[in-house]
Amino acid sequence: MLKILIPIADGNEDIEAIAIYDILSRTGAELTLASIMPSKRVTTLRDLIIEAPSSLVECLDTTWDLIALPGGKEGAERMHDSRPLMTLIREQLESGRWLGAICTAPVIILGRHGLISDYRATCYQTFRSELSQYVREASEQRVVVDRNLITSQSPGTAIEFAFQLVSCVFGEEQSRSIARTVNAYLPPG
Repeated sequence: MLKILIPIADGNEDIEAIAIYDILSRTGAELTLASIMPSKRVTTLRDLIIEAPSSLVECLDTTWDLIALPGGKEGAERMHDSRPLMTLIREQLESGRWLGAICTAPVIILGRHGLISDYRATCYQTFRSELSQYVREASEQRVVVDRNLITSQSPGTAIEFAFQLVSCVFGEEQSRSIARTVNAYLPPG
């Protein structure tokens, strides 16, 4: 069974964390929502309180098929400062396993640590000029896939991003099947 990690922190963007979790939960994978905070209780950017079933410390000895990072500036900054999380992210990228990052996460978590200098990526529009300092190409596309890295722009692209994660990890047919189940529109192709 494939294993997916969604780390969360105080200040993450609500819709990004929830959309990623909701769509990926429909794949049948072993899905772990883990707080990087001292408590498993996380308060999102819009003050939604989420009680994560796991803490990041419980997740360090697992090999993940996908790690998906929600954005939100404050949450991304907390993730940037988490040494255990950064160790997992480095290993994920270096191993060629899937890594997803949306909104400010590509810039703050990955770019500022110099982890994606040879990648094409996208991010939240007001951070795009900063992203261009850290990547081979900063794209204006809503969702970008470059090798094992999937990036996306904002809360408004969270559903597209989640379906792209499913397509990359589980295949296009499973993504389209889940889209039909939730009545989501996916562009042809």
